[in-house]
Amino acid sequence: MVKVLVSSCLVGNNVRYNTSCLSVKEPELLWLKSNAELVTFCPEVSAGLPIPRAPAEIITGKGVDVLDGLANVVGNDGIDVTEQFVSGAENALDLCKKQQIKYAILAEGSPSCGSSKIYDGTFNGIKIDGSGVATALLERNGIKVYSQHTIAKLREALEKNS
Repeated sequence: MVKVLVSSCLVGNNVRYNTSCLSVKEPELLWLKSNAELVTFCPEVSAGLPIPRAPAEIITGKGVDVLDGLANVVGNDGIDVTEQFVSGAENALDLCKKQQIKYAILAEGSPSCGSSKIYDGTFNGIKIDGSGVATALLERNGIKVYSQHTIAKLREALEKNS
């Protein structure tokens, strides 16, 4: 059975910055549990960030810019957490390599896990096109990342390859 890395917050774990979780639609979660081995992971928690923690956004850039040293991840409290976000991304990649994981479902909008949308760094709730730090690193290393909103595309890919 194929292994899929899944953001811990998407399966009911209260690991988000505000101690909440997100969800995956029940039919999609049931399909996932029946067709994949889910490996749950939170990059921020793996890097030692606490729960709760200040909401963070990538300032003047996207995940790839953070990896390349061109942008920072900063909390709305002004504390730079770039090092922790990069460390969390590296932890996610290490886990994927060790467990031969080629697919991930990560939480959209997150400065770590967003796959197509992230917040713009102004803390005004504005989203822009782009990916988070962990997603950028995983994709840079050939791991295909989906969000909780694009699980149907993962299903198509897995059915096509089976």
